[in-house]
Order: sequence, then C-alpha cells, then structure tokens
Amino acid sequence: MTEAFRCAWRSLTRKKGRSFLTIIGIAIGVTAVVIISNISQCGTTAVNAELDGLGMGGISISLDTANGDINAPLSYNELEIIKNSAHVDNAMPIIFQTGSVTTRGENTQTLFWGIDSNADDVISLNLLYGRFINKGDIASHAKVCLADESYAENNFGCTNIVGRKITALCGGNLEEFEVVGVIKTGSGLLQNMMGGYIPTFMYLPYSTMQELYSMNGFHRIAVDVESGADPDEVGGKLVQTLSLSTGYYESYISGNMAKQKDGLSQLLNIVTLVLSAVGGVSLVVSSLSIMNVMLVSVGERKREIGIKKAIGAGRRDILQEFLAEASVLTLSGSLLGILLGLAASYIGAFIFGINLEVRYDIIIFTIVFSLFTGIIFGLYPALKASKLKPVEALRVE
Repeated sequence: MTEAFRCAWRSLTRKKGRSFLTIIGIAIGVTAVVIISNISQCGTTAVNAELDGLGMGGISISLDTANGDINAPLSYNELEIIKNSAHVDNAMPIIFQTGSVTTRGENTQTLFWGIDSNADDVISLNLLYGRFINKGDIASHAKVCLADESYAENNFGCTNIVGRKITALCGGNLEEFEVVGVIKTGSGLLQNMMGGYIPTFMYLPYSTMQELYSMNGFHRIAVDVESGADPDEVGGKLVQTLSLSTGYYESYISGNMAKQKDGLSQLLNIVTLVLSAVGGVSLVVSSLSIMNVMLVSVGERKREIGIKKAIGAGRRDILQEFLAEASVLTLSGSLLGILLGLAASYIGAFIFGINLEVRYDIIIFTIVFSLFTGIIFGLYPALKASKLKPVEALRVE
C-alpha cells in the first residue's frame, strides 16, 4: 500500500498543473461547505445569545384571554400564591409596553420592561455598570431605568452611561429617567442587523410602569423553578393551584421559555445541516473532475501499465495505485478547502465582530464524505486500468 501511494505521488507530480487544478476544484467545494456551516452556526449562536439575554429561562405564568373570561391583568394575590407554591425558588412580576426614547433629537423604538428588585435572581440579566433596580426604587416609584449596552453605544458613543438622563414616551407622556445601570442584552447582533425592527430594551421598576400606564396588576409572572424540578410539571401544578384559588378555570397558561428556546435551537441546527448538505452538492460536482482526470491518465499511461503487468504487477496492484491517486487528490483538496474555509470564516467573524464557533463535526464529515466521493468516482478509472491486458497496453497505435 505504501508503494501504491509512492507511485501515485510520482504520477501526480508529473502533471502538476492538471493535478493542481483538480485539487483546487475539490478545495472550492469543501470551502463552500465550511463557510456555509460556520455562517449557519454563527446565526444559531447569535439567536441563542439574544434569547439568553432576554432571560428566556424557567417558566412564565400569564392569562389566557382567548379561553378565559377575565381580561384583567394578574394580581398581587396570584403573585403571592405562586411564591408560596412548592418547587418555586422565586417569582417576579413583569409588565411590558412599547414606546420610544429620545436622544439628541433622535427617536429609538423601545420595549419597556417593568421588573422587580429580584430580577437578577429570576431572569438572565448581565450587569455591566451601575446597579440593579432595588426595593427603594419599587417603593418610591422612582423614575430610574436600566439601559442595554447596544442602546448606550449607539446613542451616546460609550457603554457606561450611568447617571445620564433619558427622555422616554410612556403612556402618551414624555418622562425623564435616570440610568442607574447598563445591561448586556444578548450579543446585540440581531439589533445591529435589524435595528429598525427589533427594539432596544429599557428596564424600569414595575411600580413606576403601573403608575405611568395606570395599571394595577402585571402582564406576566416569571418563575424561577427549583434546581432539579421539572419546569413543565411545576408549571402545570401552578396553573391548577391558581385555578382552584381564584375560581377561574382554563384562564391561566404556563410557558416553558427554556423549552421553547431549545426547540428553536434544534430548528436552527437542522437549518445548519440542510444548508451544509446543499453546499455538499458542490463536493459531488468537484469529485466528477477526479473521474475525468483519471480517465485521461489511464489513456496516457497505458504503456506504463502494460510494462508493470508484464513484469509481474497484478490487477490489485494497479487498482491500489489508481485509488491511492484519487485519495491523494481528494485529501489534498479537502485539507486545502478546510484551511481556506476557516480562514474566510475567521476573517468574516473579525470584520462583523462576532464570535465564531466552528462545527468540527461538519468538518470531519466533510473530509470523510469528500474522500468517499473521490474514491467512488476514481473507482471506475482504476478498474479500467486494472483490467488492461499487457498485450493490449503495449500495442503501438
């Protein structure tokens, strides 16, 4: 087998230009697969980071206004019932409203979140500067807020804007808020790419939002489930407990936010694999060039094959030599394609300022698939060469 690879290498180096072009064709196909898989993975990572940054973990309790008879928001009584239920570590009221903030004469679409002082224990909030909303802010209905990092950088040119004043349109009135903390919301990638459609986020004391929007309750209650407990099971029991306590049946719904995120992640992974498979079509096309090159090689080397057979080489030896030639071409093209694909991916990630997570499983699969297709398309020329009879191969035409 070692001798077969040695002979294959000598044959390929005799026709350097043709061998190089064949390797480049395979490399282009592999590069396409690597780049497509990395782009898809970057999208998956960015979406997951955004969802994590929004605190999409645990469960949430809300009213099912489609099936129930009540249109009023959740009350303090329901919040206390949830807090005192089994397998609940913590619970927090949530209010959300859309609005806008004005900075230097420019309006920014905003989603206001009304949260409690225990928000960092219930949802995922990464504090970069300043402090969280505290009990004093809740009690005094303070006009303070937490701004997200992307808003601060886009509108103030820096990320630390603690102490700055922000004018916001809330409930039809312009209100001034003091920034007491800056939050890192996800990766910021989706907001940068779709700033006109995805709003920035501001976190206010829920009591302040109740006052500004003339509300007495909450839109949702975020629940932090005990470690080891099944969120779906806890959510179902909370719905039953609330229904029995209030007498409103089929009016409460439980949402497992972590499960929804996992479902979205699986969908994005499937998209990544599908796009990689589409890129794999180019591998099949490039592998056809191996068959073409090797068929030409068989025609050119008939005399050489005849001499080898005349001095004792068997069909197996000739077959191994040509298959080794196909393997060398394919492996060289695959390795070059992976290097080019990774280089292009890292350069793109650097330019757009995103973290690159390489799918090594797809890279390994690409190498294996490329070798498989290369050997398959090289098998016919190899069989054709191995079946040549010495007399026919040595015949002078």
